[in-house]
Amino acid sequence: MQVARWGNSLAIRLPRAVVDALGLKEGDDIEIHVAGERRFDVDRDRSRERALARIRALRQPLPPGWRFDRDDANAR
Repeated sequence: MQVARWGNSLAIRLPRAVVDALGLKEGDDIEIHVAGERRFDVDRDRSRERALARIRALRQPLPPGWRFDRDDANAR
């Protein structure tokens, strides 16, 4: 891989084998971790999936007969 300038930043291009192995497409978020001197690991950013799993774990059933009323919610 080669490091290139992209505006005020530096960028690398991922080889096709890495893109295929991770199932990446344009616009995906990735995480890069330093794995050693001149080495790094690339993985899909799974923070969104982890956050949704934590929210789902907190899910509670609604009381019987409960209904949402927009007028009550917005009453001042």
